[in-house]
Amino acid sequence: MARRLAVLASGRGTNLEAILDAVREGRLAAEVALVVSDRPSPALARAQRARVPALYLPKPRGTPRERYDARLADHTAAARPDLVVLAGWMRILTPAFLDRFPGRVINLHPALPGAFPGLDAIRRSYRAFQRGEVESGGVMVHYVVPEVDAGPVILAEPVPIEPGESLEAFEARVHRVEHRLLVEAIRRQLG
Repeated sequence: MARRLAVLASGRGTNLEAILDAVREGRLAAEVALVVSDRPSPALARAQRARVPALYLPKPRGTPRERYDARLADHTAAARPDLVVLAGWMRILTPAFLDRFPGRVINLHPALPGAFPGLDAIRRSYRAFQRGEVESGGVMVHYVVPEVDAGPVILAEPVPIEPGESLEAFEARVHRVEHRLLVEAIRRQLG
């Protein structure tokens, strides 16, 4: 029986698409049981095209994060996931969510461990390269903790920045590594 995934995605959904492709092609013995987005995003459309249950769950203005996360956890738990995958999810999760899925929530981040946590990591690493501060960017998949991009690392891989390379070219290469590393990390987590 295929293991069940819940995927939280706020963005374009390309990481979700990599997961769906791996499942469809038999490279990942899993079923995407639910996709949740906190904003109208292409990820929802990708899920619907793949006939995966998709939920748009915005956080109402003024709602405490813990209350929103408890509601998100209820919807996620209803899908009975073996693993929750943050694939472009742009909200920090509180214990109200994380405690419902101990050791079963992983995140993809486009930087190496300890480097450029939070938003816009690809651009920040590229700018640091231009200033001579780093030689590469990278990608990591890690367990989620309440602190931003600080959980134990499952997989990480540097992505060297080539001299004269445009930000767009570097970003495209980072995304290719993200898609591969995320699928491999999920495979490892599902055993």
